[in-house]
Amino acid sequence: QVQLVESGGGLVQPGGSLTLSCAASRSLFSMGWYRQAPGKQRELVAVIISGGTNYADSVKGRFTLSRDIAKNTLYLQMNSLKPEDTAVYYCGGDYSGQSYWGQGTQVTVSS
Repeated sequence: QVQLVESGGGLVQPGGSLTLSCAASRSLFSMGWYRQAPGKQRELVAVIISGGTNYADSVKGRFTLSRDIAKNTLYLQMNSLKPEDTAVYYCGGDYSGQSYWGQGTQVTVSS
């Protein structure tokens, strides 16, 4: 069993910044951030897998994914936030063929 605990969401004005954190209970094969806006499907934001990092086109140049291997913690630095970034952000990871999800953290970008 793997637990993922997210933190760092909140309300921010357009153009502002937030950092999300996801602490895993063990080392995972891959870890990433996904988001789901109201009425939309969950989508990939950014993921680290096999040492490489992939970003959704909509966040390239604005969001940065990083990982503290010793702490099994994933970070998502979000800059230049836009109203369309508003969503529930979920941390997800894979271990031993199973996928695990955190409980989600709300990010709201609004003036």
